[in-house]
Amino acid sequence: MDVLITVLLVIVIALVFDFTNGFHDTANAMATSVATGALKPKVAVLISAVLNLVGAFLSTEVAKTISQGIIKEGEGGIQVTPTMIFAGLVGAVLWNLGTWYLGLPSSSTHALFGGLIGAAIIGAGVNSVDFGVVLSKVVLPALFSPFVAGLVALVATYAAYRITRQARTRGSDRGFRHGQTISASLVSLAHGTNDAQKTMGVITLTLIAAGYQDSGTGPQLWVIGACGLAIAIGTYLGGWRIMRTVGKRITDVQPAQGFAAETSSAATILISSHLGFALSTTQVTSGAVVGSGLGKKLARVHWGVVGKIALGWVFTLPAAAIVGGLAAWAASSSTLGLIIVAVLALVLGAGFFVLARRHPVTQENVNRTGDDAADGSDDAGAELAGKKA
Repeated sequence: MDVLITVLLVIVIALVFDFTNGFHDTANAMATSVATGALKPKVAVLISAVLNLVGAFLSTEVAKTISQGIIKEGEGGIQVTPTMIFAGLVGAVLWNLGTWYLGLPSSSTHALFGGLIGAAIIGAGVNSVDFGVVLSKVVLPALFSPFVAGLVALVATYAAYRITRQARTRGSDRGFRHGQTISASLVSLAHGTNDAQKTMGVITLTLIAAGYQDSGTGPQLWVIGACGLAIAIGTYLGGWRIMRTVGKRITDVQPAQGFAAETSSAATILISSHLGFALSTTQVTSGAVVGSGLGKKLARVHWGVVGKIALGWVFTLPAAAIVGGLAAWAASSSTLGLIIVAVLALVLGAGFFVLARRHPVTQENVNRTGDDAADGSDDAGAELAGKKA
């Protein structure tokens, strides 16, 4: 009975993580379309939510990478317990909420992996993690994917502006805006094929660890449906804080740039999903937006913002690992420890939402930046506060 309760608790927090992943990564698909006016904010998040749900059913290769690859399977089955997986998810959820509050497009993928790795090391030892898989299917794709997507977006943006004579040809902007409707939809579909699967893999790993599912099997249909629905609901609510950063603060995205960035992002993510790479869609999209800025002649890229985003990427996995490890240490000690970890996670998570309400970013002010911003969250609340001081 204790195992069943723990498994149910893991499933609940896994779906909570999927929900946070949805609103955390809405910007990946729709930030540039909203920034250029190609789509209205509410229409954008509705399209993204539906296609995220559809994408969840298209592939399970990434889910298998998580449930069968990162955490080793020993002679007696998975070497970690559902309690450790719960602790890892706590680390991932708290990091997601913290970076969302700061408007920082960090990687939900690396937050998840960091939390799981930290919890597994504390609970079952270093040997419980297959670092070969982590290197080949997590670390290396994380290093190369932003540059690949950025290079493709740079070339595509340069070509678009050359073909349309610096996008001044009559009707070119309107054409690119229509194109963005399609390209943004492709990114949403790709996001569903990659990010929704990560939570499927975690739930499958938990069911295998608890003995409710055979080792080596993929996610069940109800798991696919639940994860797809959770990420779709989170997407629909809209991650406006991060959407502002991606759509307006990296570079002032124009329709041609937005189309190029979204197309290159979608292609990179879909190929990676097919190969089973648990890619960070945030890193791909951010890299593509930077590339689109460089591809436009004399376009300005705000390198200070890019540097802070990159710094967040560096700290995401180890920070989530530390939180996941501490949570595993406390939760594995006793039932009381598990309850304490759950309550603390709930309190801290609610705290981020309360703080966010003090300086809200909504569909009405998502495209405001700098001195025009109505809230103090621009550039994680620091730059604008510094100007006012």
